Amino acid sequence: MTLAIDRLSQSGPWRKRATAEKAALALGLLVLALALPPLPGAALVLAVAWALALGAAKVPPGDWLRLNVIPLGFVLTGAATLAVDVDSQGLRLAADQGARAAQVVLRAAACVSALLLLAATTPAPDLVRGLRRLGLSAEIAEVMLLTWTFVFLLLDQAAAIRNAQEARLGWFGPKRQLRSLGLLIAQLLPRAMERARRLEVGLAARGFDGSLPMLSVARPASGPVLALIFAGLAALAGVSLWLA
Repeated sequence: MTLAIDRLSQSGPWRKRATAEKAALALGLLVLALALPPLPGAALVLAVAWALALGAAKVPPGDWLRLNVIPLGFVLTGAATLAVDVDSQGLRLAADQGARAAQVVLRAAACVSALLLLAATTPAPDLVRGLRRLGLSAEIAEVMLLTWTFVFLLLDQAAAIRNAQEARLGWFGPKRQLRSLGLLIAQLLPRAMERARRLEVGLAARGFDGSLPMLSVARPASGPVLALIFAGLAALAGVSLWLA
């Protein structure tokens, strides 16, 4: 079983682009979303991130929307507290008519989209290798990779348990669904821990010394591409400030 974001990053047209290029673009958009005024700065960053994801990176619209739904749900929940005031007279609209809440939503949505653009086009191992080149310690990098592997172990175990339950009509009807969900949760952690233990034993049998070297194709960043990225970011900042 795979995560949608991992599938997208492994199969997308930007898979063969250098990690430095994608990081410069996404992190540059993130900085602009934080530094520029929400209107029009964050709004333009949001539009550019979505255009790049759906156009240049060719992320399917349905997958892109699903990736954005959960973080934007948290954003909207938090912004709702800024849009209303609670006093002795009860609940009422904030004095600024929700303007501050709208600014928070725009800025946060732009930041989320910028980071998702990087995550949906760059596999996790490539990100970790990029961090290693920037000086991240080997121990932290290996913990990150092992944690990422453990996520897939959990997903595999959950899928296997659910398939077995469905074969026995365990998800037929609300009562059975609730009972099957409880059994799945109760069985998931012990089975996943057993799989993790077997993984540890297998690594030890192969002489694991604390590092997991993996073969990777060197993809040096292109100077002209980086120059184009920074020029585009500068142009976006200039347009935002001019419109503001």
